[in-house]
Amino acid sequence: MKNVNVRIPLSVNADQAARLQALQRTFAQACNLLAPLVREHRCWNRVALHHLGYRLVRQQLPALGSQMACNAIYSVCRAARLVFQHPRSPFHIQRLGDKPLPLLRFADDCPVYFDRHTLSVRQGRVSMYTLDGRLRFDLALRPQDEEAFHIMRLIEIVLVARAAHDFELIFTLQSDSQSTVEGGDVTTLGASAAHGAGNLPAYLMVEPTA
Repeated sequence: MKNVNVRIPLSVNADQAARLQALQRTFAQACNLLAPLVREHRCWNRVALHHLGYRLVRQQLPALGSQMACNAIYSVCRAARLVFQHPRSPFHIQRLGDKPLPLLRFADDCPVYFDRHTLSVRQGRVSMYTLDGRLRFDLALRPQDEEAFHIMRLIEIVLVARAAHDFELIFTLQSDSQSTVEGGDVTTLGASAAHGAGNLPAYLMVEPTA
């Protein structure tokens, strides 16, 4: 299996950027509600964390919506696996032993994970969930991007901020082929596969327990 990323910039105005930033902040708040449960229960199994934290997120952040709450759970589990299970992580669960786990903290500009319920692409146009209704954008798809969408399986979708009014969508696709898509911004690294050995993404902080 081979994963590739298709990175597509979004052209947004000031109002659209503000709505995406608000979504990012609320998504980060949801992740930070879930992080203490990871530490307390040593849990980063998606189904188990859903049982522990879904209701809490829905009660504390009703505007986020049910599906985005699920996506926040996915994001936290993904981050926890990177911190506690990456073989070169200084916080690997085996290195910590019986010590209390550190607390994960997500910055306000953390990536937002979407799924087929909260983001769709049809005929080169994306429809994206936000806290106050959907945003729609035209995507500048290159021929190799369109080819990737047609012949590969979609694994995940992430919205990331590159600057205050500069956003991009990262589509992670999977193929059995080792040479299906080439060129441009398509890479063979997952959203955080390049991070390891203590080199965590800038949006993710680890606070050791006193």
